[in-house]
Amino acid sequence: MAKVSALVVDDAPFIRDLVKKALRSQFPGMQIEEAVNGRKAQQTLSRAAFDLILCDWEMPEMSGLELLQWFRGQPGSEKTPFIMVTSRGDKENVIEAIQAGVSDFIGKPFTNEQLAVKVKKALHRSGKLQLLQGRQAPSSGGTAQDSVANLMGGKSEAKAATTAPAATASIAPVAAPVIEPAISESGATESDVTDDQGRPVTQHVRGQAQLRLAGGQFACVVKTLSLRDALVVVRRGEHMPQVFESGVLDLEQDSDKSVARINAYVHAVASMEPTMDCEWLKVTLKFVDQDPQKLDYLSRLIASGSAQRHYSPSA
Repeated sequence: MAKVSALVVDDAPFIRDLVKKALRSQFPGMQIEEAVNGRKAQQTLSRAAFDLILCDWEMPEMSGLELLQWFRGQPGSEKTPFIMVTSRGDKENVIEAIQAGVSDFIGKPFTNEQLAVKVKKALHRSGKLQLLQGRQAPSSGGTAQDSVANLMGGKSEAKAATTAPAATASIAPVAAPVIEPAISESGATESDVTDDQGRPVTQHVRGQAQLRLAGGQFACVVKTLSLRDALVVVRRGEHMPQVFESGVLDLEQDSDKSVARINAYVHAVASMEPTMDCEWLKVTLKFVDQDPQKLDYLSRLIASGSAQRHYSPSA
């Protein structure tokens, strides 16, 4: 049986491992390589051909869009599926990627099944799916514009989206987080901790944000924020965050309304009350992004303390 190869490009090791695991479980026999950023992927693509590229959008050194633009300029690259894995849904960015020749999109976070649908669709259009499965797969149709409709709040791609809307639904506006220094019992304001570059590392905060998981979206209250993790509070619902579930924390800086979409995974979940029917859950998120730009954004957000306070459940 002929081999089908894929290149996974993402600066976050956790996301690369997640994608590789999903591909191996859904497509046994697929040969998978990885690159830690766009520049490394460019070097890899210069010396080897792949049947599929799954690429993050926001990466240091070379973004996914820049890699896509370079790749489509190479001879023989026109038919190779290039799927952008992104937490973005901005109209301008989506249009720019389509103009650059993107094949499809998959929104973060996503389930293994949603990733499999995208990959099957892309490999079928390129004529590689039957080589991987040893038979002709039924056409699943769809184009990059279909995924754009999903990202921009258009039609649902599959019935599964009714139970897991976060992965391909439009990215809803995020309430501006309210950031203020925590006040200790003694009345003193907790001091910032800085890294070796003088950037704030951790701070107790009060603010609103949005947590997007594959099973749903949660309005959340940020209680503690650092360059490495965050403690947020969410209202208990039909879907509960699961440990090791991947997600995206949308944070908006009040000064310029810019939004940082921080890739993370659920590290711990605990109830806020010692009862089985508690209404609020404390969720610890571990950030997986390596992008210095996002770290700088987090530093500015941590240091900010001028926004008006919003309601939040008591800790």
